[in-house]
Amino acid sequence: MPALRDLALTVEERDLHQFFWVILEAEPSDAAEAIHYNGIYCAANPQTSYSNALVMGAHQLRKLADPDGWAHSAFQGLPMAR
Repeated sequence: MPALRDLALTVEERDLHQFFWVILEAEPSDAAEAIHYNGIYCAANPQTSYSNALVMGAHQLRKLADPDGWAHSAFQGLPMAR
């Protein structure tokens, strides 16, 4: 069984009415009171509303949760530079 990953989803408005979903992954830390996340995937194209971007991001996050998620051919996200 693959290890569980600590993932989160957020939406960024990069320009006026240009909303991008971003999938984040927690980075290892000794700090008990805070969790720090790095972006690992983001939308290739913007949505015109926050809610649309959130729905699209949740859909992509669900694909990553599939048993074959990280190699899922239908996933449509761009890797983010670390």
